[in-house]
Amino acid sequence: MAPSGLLVTGASFAAFRGLHWGLQLLPTPGSAAQDRWKWRNICVSLVHSLLTGAGALLGLSLYPQMAADPIHGHPPWALVLVAISVGYFLADGADMLWNQTLDQARELLCHHLVVVSCLSTAILSGHYVGFSVVSLLLELNSTCLHLRKLLLLSRQAPSLAFSVTSWATLVTLALFRLVPLGWMSLWLIRQHHQVPIALVILGGTGLVTVGATSITLGVRILVSDVLRSRPRPSIPEHKETLGTRTCCDGEPVTRDDFTLSLKD
Repeated sequence: MAPSGLLVTGASFAAFRGLHWGLQLLPTPGSAAQDRWKWRNICVSLVHSLLTGAGALLGLSLYPQMAADPIHGHPPWALVLVAISVGYFLADGADMLWNQTLDQARELLCHHLVVVSCLSTAILSGHYVGFSVVSLLLELNSTCLHLRKLLLLSRQAPSLAFSVTSWATLVTLALFRLVPLGWMSLWLIRQHHQVPIALVILGGTGLVTVGATSITLGVRILVSDVLRSRPRPSIPEHKETLGTRTCCDGEPVTRDDFTLSLKD
């Protein structure tokens, strides 16, 4: 399976890099003109999340054997889905290195490295494909995260669309991020005797890292989008301005914040 998986990965990398370049030919909303690269980058990430997240959910619904036997049970197309995702993360990493300094991109590059290392195991070995497809359910939450970020970049907060997106982000974070991470963690603990120790360490490290950032992510969005948006008594010396409403977690929306731009 390795040759075909690598071929799909390469094709996916080329397709997403082409999408990055193609979006440069399209106009950027005026409100996001100050950060055109960020807008294009998140649009590409949104395409990946919609494709792989929906594919993972549909695939697990049609072929539940992938969850029953995450090591061996999977149809051939499942490996294609995993390879597409690896190609995206490689393309996104290349895009960040091309448009940002290493210091700016460091956190997300480390995240991408962990994800690519874990998913590549399935491509190279032909095993753990079901486990990898379950992990792609997280992309359903990433879809909402990317939409939220695009609304922030286009200065659409506060608004009804932003409120709906914020609540959808929190709901999908619980259902399609924390629940799959919990299931994968329990499976790895219970089946550690069937998995090589190196993969247990790699998988465990990835799950702990993504799990910790996901919990932090949920808390920060809850505070910034829900709790801070409630009406408060007017206190002159602590009065909020419209500018603070259009910020994310107390920082300008143009800030490169890893936890609020989480990609996996």
